[in-house]
Amino acid sequence: MSETRHERPGVYSAYDAAAVVSAAKGSKTIGVAAKAVRGTVGEVVTLTGYAAGVTAFGEDADPGMSTLLRLLFLGGAGKVVAVRVADEGTLEDYQAAFDALAKQDVQVVLCDSAELTVQQALRSAVEAASAQRRERIAVVGGDGDTVAELVERAAGLNSERMVLVGPDALNSSGGRLPGVFAAAAVAAAIAAGKDPAVPLNGTELYGLGGLVEEYGDNDIDLLVRGGVTPLESVGGVISPVRGITTRTTTGGAADATWRELTTILVVDDLIPTVRAALRSKFSRAKNNARSRGAIRSQTIVELEKKVAAEIIDSYGEVTVTADAEDPTVCLVEFSFAVAHGLNQIYLTVHITV
Repeated sequence: MSETRHERPGVYSAYDAAAVVSAAKGSKTIGVAAKAVRGTVGEVVTLTGYAAGVTAFGEDADPGMSTLLRLLFLGGAGKVVAVRVADEGTLEDYQAAFDALAKQDVQVVLCDSAELTVQQALRSAVEAASAQRRERIAVVGGDGDTVAELVERAAGLNSERMVLVGPDALNSSGGRLPGVFAAAAVAAAIAAGKDPAVPLNGTELYGLGGLVEEYGDNDIDLLVRGGVTPLESVGGVISPVRGITTRTTTGGAADATWRELTTILVVDDLIPTVRAALRSKFSRAKNNARSRGAIRSQTIVELEKKVAAEIIDSYGEVTVTADAEDPTVCLVEFSFAVAHGLNQIYLTVHITV
């Protein structure tokens, strides 16, 4: 609403409205690479609300960037870093967008492509950024995939930093959306989470009108064991059955070590926290016994905080030594046990008649 200016002294006001302004509760920043109606290809745009996203990228006639942004902000995203992909949507176009996001401080990443080669490129980008101390995970979906095809797609990704979501979702009008949009709702739920050790199970997803398929127990078993995060609708509420990563094998052998999403989320919470604490306190220090003792003490302080917050169950001996080959390098070593989420409760009942 426009404001009418008068000459009388006083306090005046104006207002406007948008479908989604901002949820502003997410603790993690989400990175998005998608096609859009307008905007500069490859340019990074930081958004804190849906209205700003429409201003920057336009409103899609078909599901695209604005649809993704709507789902993210409805789901609780506090900040989104978005990059427009060229309309051709080639693998190189997406790779350029992933390269732009690699330099940003984001913790969850998604794109609007269901092409396996593009998602594999996203996996490589996420793993490379994480190796360079910019830890992040990616959430992706298929497009009309069956249960068997989702499991096959997960095998083609096979990374603890990739989350694959199924089935496809419906919009509010009952129209079918590709699985990448269900992935956006899951990405928002992950970003809104405060405690990395709390499982995603049962978290309400916002902005979706339904699911195209209802999985039975056997389907869910196959999906979870195959590295897919299955969704379900109960009483009109859509939620993940269980948060799973696509990492199911190591060296070709079955390996469930990284299956639970909470495992990588805890790792990405603890390690950067310790790293930041040591960097802030020991940016200018000598590599002597006193400094190493202080480094050990600070590391223990940070680990104790995580134990108190029930993010980790325990930690092992913390050792701090000078590198034998480089006297300017200090080596800090410790182990820890992640806190596990509660997936199932079994009741055994003894009845006396």
